[in-house]
Amino acid sequence: MKLSEFKSILNKQETIAFELPNGQLVPSHFHVTEVGAISKKFIDCGGTIREENSVGLQLWEANDYDHRLHPEKLVYILELSERTLGLADDEIEVEYQGQTIGKYGLGFNGRHFTLTNKTTDCLAKDNCGIPAEKLKVNISELNILQPTSSNNCTPGGGCC
Repeated sequence: MKLSEFKSILNKQETIAFELPNGQLVPSHFHVTEVGAISKKFIDCGGTIREENSVGLQLWEANDYDHRLHPEKLVYILELSERTLGLADDEIEVEYQGQTIGKYGLGFNGRHFTLTNKTTDCLAKDNCGIPAEKLKVNISELNILQPTSSNNCTPGGGCC
């Protein structure tokens, strides 16, 4: 989800809730401890130099059980960050610490913001020698192994 979409949804919400990939909610007394511009410049395994930019949002919880961040306050923080950091309308990456620090994408299911699992992938499959994935076929579904109505071979029928 891009920053503009996040702010647009926040402007329509009365409360903020984040749902982890396992369905649990981040405790409602979370804090947003960072909003940042993330720039990653790297070289892929095929030798291509790449750059990715995102907006970082860090969620944190403490024993401050009376704390509740309201949507209008978070929109204010985001707009302040846009002005002072020069944030672009990039994809949001959320950091949240469970057992380890996780980095998530951001979605919305109509009720809660959802923290979505991120995956890795090879960006240079055509340059680094990874073979194309072979099509997996269930042999029992191939017609060549199944008798057809014009070739009904039955035990004792003399056709085998």
